Amino acid sequence: MSAARIFEALGLDHGRLTDGDWVVSSPIDGAEIARVALDSPEALEAKLARSVEAFAQWRTVPAPRRGELIRRFGALLRKHKATLGALITLEAGKITAEGEGEVQEMIDICDFAVGLSRQLYGRTIASERPEHSLRETWHPLGPVGVISAFNFPMAVWAWNATLAVVCGNSLLWKPSEKTPLCAMACQHLFAQAMAGFDGAPDGLSQVVLGGRETGVALADDVRVPLISATGSCAMGRQVGARVAQRFGKSILELGGNNAIIVTASADLDLAVRAIVFGAVGTAGQRCTTTRRVFVQREVAPVLFERLQQAYAALPIGDPREAGTLVGPLIDARAFAQMEHALQVAREQGGKVVGGGRVLADRYPDAYYVLPALIEGGGALDNSFEETFAPVLYCFAYDTLDEAIACQNAVPQGLSSAIFTTDVREAERFLAATGSDCGIANVNVGTSGAEIGGAFGGEKATGGGRESGSDAWRGYMRRQTATINYSDDLPLAQGIRFG
Repeated sequence: MSAARIFEALGLDHGRLTDGDWVVSSPIDGAEIARVALDSPEALEAKLARSVEAFAQWRTVPAPRRGELIRRFGALLRKHKATLGALITLEAGKITAEGEGEVQEMIDICDFAVGLSRQLYGRTIASERPEHSLRETWHPLGPVGVISAFNFPMAVWAWNATLAVVCGNSLLWKPSEKTPLCAMACQHLFAQAMAGFDGAPDGLSQVVLGGRETGVALADDVRVPLISATGSCAMGRQVGARVAQRFGKSILELGGNNAIIVTASADLDLAVRAIVFGAVGTAGQRCTTTRRVFVQREVAPVLFERLQQAYAALPIGDPREAGTLVGPLIDARAFAQMEHALQVAREQGGKVVGGGRVLADRYPDAYYVLPALIEGGGALDNSFEETFAPVLYCFAYDTLDEAIACQNAVPQGLSSAIFTTDVREAERFLAATGSDCGIANVNVGTSGAEIGGAFGGEKATGGGRESGSDAWRGYMRRQTATINYSDDLPLAQGIRFG
């Protein structure tokens, strides 16, 4: 489905596909699919001002009413699920099932946020002073800036946007320059949900199209109290520092260098399926992609052989075609990074199976690759760096303590998993001395998190949390209030003054 047909199905103006100088290409074949207009500094300033005004109005709307707007938005996502999924496939290169799965994530988080709108609970605390009460409440924070990456061009925004809106905030979304059409489509449907909705102000949600300088402007602006940024560790170091410099808040979802540990007791059928999906899904371009696997030495030869067999059978090609499991890398730069990682692994003595470009004769301007397995050698040093491509480092280990130490040795700390049928091994992995990642799974792979749990990681992954559990608190400000209903004025800690 072309971008024009997708825009038509969504009711978007076709003219917006040709109204600018920024070229948008599809990773499927490298062909130009649109030219969009980027926001000037003046346009950004106008949107910031509207966002401030919108917040002043929206924060006064009762939270359950705010949730009703998200319910309306979720209904539109259900209606247009296939069309939005097709746009993700066209612009980001995901296979059809993953594109529609991303839209389903948006639908699910809408459902979560609607329920949350009636559960923004504070608490009461016992006061040490007689005839006093102590309360903790949560209030809207302000305009929320969302900076998202190409690999989840819709869902990451929705994780932030739905919670931010029910919490009473306005939105400014800077999507990846590689996937602006996905952002334009989401914003269009959100505007439809707002149409005729009493109390929804103009400027409640806005998309800002631009490059690095636009992200810098958002990060530096004191009118945006929270920046939620998804991307590389290098990007996060810059954004986090800039936001902290002005005492703002940030939610950082950065690199993931995720590992699976496979013990001798593991169900190898489950392990192989989880490793393959985790390592090659989205062509290895997920923050939760499985990039390292540690296998107990006695079963390592069997597992490595089964992985090679599975890799050899992977259907690679046009992500729109039925049966395709591995689509293209996003661009030439991603391919160059993959080639560099494989070359370094070879120099370090690793055995590389797979890798290299395929389908170049059919798609000379696109980058399809064979997923690669790297076995042994000194590649552990190279695996400290996250390569955003289907590259899986495989190592054998002797003791579980050794495997956990190797898993934790990298700077990133997003997702991790162990495959075992031994409850002691599972609990050891989940203990305080086990995995140091924000996500730790047992007999479940590293990729494919549910929205009900808080999503995020530790160390160089940024420490932020999005989506479920109590992640909503990141989009609000906490207030502690003491109320004196006596006719005396006792001080805390028994202090007497005067």
